[in-house]
This record gives sequence, C-alpha cells and structure tokens, in this order.
Amino acid sequence: MEFKLKHKDQNARVCEIKTAHSSFLTPIFMPVGTLGAVKSLDAKDLLDLLDAKIILANTYHLYLRPTSKVIKNFGGLHYFSGFNKSFLTDSGGFQAFSLSKNSKHCEEGIEFKSHIDGSRHFFTPKSVLDTQYDFNSDIMMILDDLVALPANLKRIQLSVDRTIKWAKESINYHKLQQKNGIGIHQNIFGIVQGGTNYEERKRCALALNEMEFDGLAIGGLSVGEENKLMYETVENLTPFMDENRPRYLMGVGTPEDLVENIERGVDMFDCVMPTRNARNGTFFTTFGKFNIKKMEFINDHTPIDEKCSCYTCKNYSRGYLNHLFKSKELTFFRLASLHNLHYYLTLVKDIQKAILSNSFSKFKKEFYSLRDVRC
Repeated sequence: MEFKLKHKDQNARVCEIKTAHSSFLTPIFMPVGTLGAVKSLDAKDLLDLLDAKIILANTYHLYLRPTSKVIKNFGGLHYFSGFNKSFLTDSGGFQAFSLSKNSKHCEEGIEFKSHIDGSRHFFTPKSVLDTQYDFNSDIMMILDDLVALPANLKRIQLSVDRTIKWAKESINYHKLQQKNGIGIHQNIFGIVQGGTNYEERKRCALALNEMEFDGLAIGGLSVGEENKLMYETVENLTPFMDENRPRYLMGVGTPEDLVENIERGVDMFDCVMPTRNARNGTFFTTFGKFNIKKMEFINDHTPIDEKCSCYTCKNYSRGYLNHLFKSKELTFFRLASLHNLHYYLTLVKDIQKAILSNSFSKFKKEFYSLRDVRC
C-alpha cells in the first residue's frame, strides 16, 4: 500500500491510498458487500454508476458460504464478484460474536456456531488471515476481542490485552507469510479496542502504533452508546494514532457521524445504513432523511433530492418510487440503494474538496443548516 497525507484542515485530512487494484482519496466511504455483493446491486452498478473505489466484504459469511477455497479457486474476490477495484475484508470476529448465541472468547481465539447449520468453528488470529489470503483482498482486518458496551473496566482491560496479543500474532504471521510469497500485495490493519475508556483506548493505540500495520482501525464503537460519547472517544483517541497511516472507523454510520468523525481525523468508514435504510424506504438527502412510503409522495413528480445527480434522481420521481415500494417491486431496492450510496459517496467527495480548500468548517455549518434535525 502507498499512503500519502496530502492536506489537513485542522484535524480533517485528505489522504491518498493506493492498493494493487485502485487508488482513491480519503475521506472515503466503503459500501458494504457482505457476501461479495452490495445488496441489490452488481459490479457494473458499483463501477459505472457509483464509481466506487473500494467496498467491504465479510470474512465470517464468506468463510461459511461459499468458503474461502471456492473463492480462491475463482482467483479471489475480484474475479469471483466482477468488482475489479479494492476490497477490504473484516476478520469476521464481530459476526462470530453477534450472530452466534454460543460464541466463546478465549485466549486463543473465538469459538462459535454457524448461523447457517449450527456447525462449530474456531477463529484464531492466524486462521482469519489464511481465509483472507484466499480472498486476495487488498486490506485485511485482524482478529480482535470485541466487548459489548456497557462493560466493566476488568472486561475492557481483558479485551485490550487480548487485542494486543492477537495483533502481535497477526502481524508476525503476516510478515512470515509474505516472506514465503503469500499475501505479498495484501495489506493488514490493526484494530484499536478499549470501549469508551480513555486510558484503555490510549494503551491499545500506542501498542499497535509500535507494530508494522499498514493502517489502524477503531473498533467497538457505534454499538449502542450515545453519539456524543462516540465522538468524544474518537476525539480523544486519534491523537494517539499514527498520523502516517490510514485511520478507519468501523461500522459508522449516519451522514452526521461521517462529518463529525472526519472533523476528528478519521479517514475511512463503512456502514450498512445507506443500503439497509434504502430497502426499508428511507432516503438520505441534502435536507435530511425521509421515508418514501408516506401518502404525501403518491403524486410527487420531483426526484428524491433535487440537488442529487444520481441515476435514480435523474430518471425517476418520488411518486414512482412510492408506487414501487408499496407494490413490493424488487426494482425499488436497486434504485433506492443507488441513490443512498451515491449520496454517501458524493458527501465524502464534497468533504475532500472542502478540506483541500481549507473550508471544512464552512462546509460543516452549511451541511447542518440544511438538515431537518441535527442528530
């Protein structure tokens, strides 16, 4: 990976990242393609209509089905899916934790039962990397010990201890594999844990800074805590994260979350929110969000957002989308997902421009002035 910090406007940053498959500027939002596909969209939609440079796929789900060996047989995720830009794959630890009622964390890794057939599996720092080597993803996330919030100090300290331990195992194993010709063009990110505890977040970040990770992520947030507490945790943490590596806030979030955390020095984001909300009829717009199922939109000839240039807004009305949604027409999922993802991707591009022109503060004020409700 090539990483270059191009410009800062206070703590907000524009950086350039080059992987084996694409080059892009940050701040960046990564559409979530859990199973190697962004729900209701195909690779052509992502490449031609959205100009997505990087998407996220889920190690847990792809490990279980179709399995990493099947994907490796196809030449990796890029050939398997038809998306030829960058892939980031998470470790699967969060899903093993959240989807299995009987998951168990121990010093060696995470034991869990498949949500598909109940079969038992065990993730270790090495095994999740082996799976991601088969995927040939551009950025691989390490296994970390996620703790549900709220949690007591003892459990948070144990989480950080394990996360640091697993991080050392992961980076050492990755460097050894690269010497053996495996994963040469793949990059590896460490994950900072610590709940919302200042000292534990700091301890974890400083420990990971000493390791040869290509980037650092912030995990364990946006899991039910108040937004104010999330922002405070990020603001306190980023000064302890190496400035010369990408900073990735995992699983976040709303448009407001992006703006607030970019202001605090975060570069990369992912979240299912734009596509999940789209499928439920909720659109994100310049003026806030709304749900298309309301009666008031039946005879509405206007696009979702008159300031938007996405494929859906250029071709279809709110009235037509209201009809598709109420008719349970599958076409709705594609058109709604295209709009919401276009909104998110355009938002971060506009923020890039604002940072480069030293006008991020002005951008933020205008962003909020147009919202129906400040979240």
